[in-house]
Amino acid sequence: MSNINDAIAALLLIIGAFFMFVGAIGLLRMPDLFMRMSATTKSVTLGVSFMLAAVAVHFNELGLGSRAMATIIFVFITAPVAAHMIGRAGYARQVELWEGTIADELRGRYDPNTGELISQPPIPVDPPDAAD
Repeated sequence: MSNINDAIAALLLIIGAFFMFVGAIGLLRMPDLFMRMSATTKSVTLGVSFMLAAVAVHFNELGLGSRAMATIIFVFITAPVAAHMIGRAGYARQVELWEGTIADELRGRYDPNTGELISQPPIPVDPPDAAD
């Protein structure tokens, strides 16, 4: 039984490490803050979850398993919210968008004094020259 648990734990660790690696590549390769956050938040959340699941399987204790599950749920709830808040703060600070961005659906929709969204249709970004 221990060999099966060790094999499952090793597989979960490998999967978790793969997702963490993909998140690290996304952090290095994506061109702007918003794409980097999207890549890292999604993949690292899965990576942490698989690694915590591996710990729970390896030690095979109810108390540790329940804490691992609670931590996984906590990460799944808080990571997207944190990424959203960081992205919103970056947008409010006018962090530069990637030059290949097609649409900025928030442009002109934030009240500069309060930081709240103003209800109006989005203003399209000027498309790149089609004559090139």
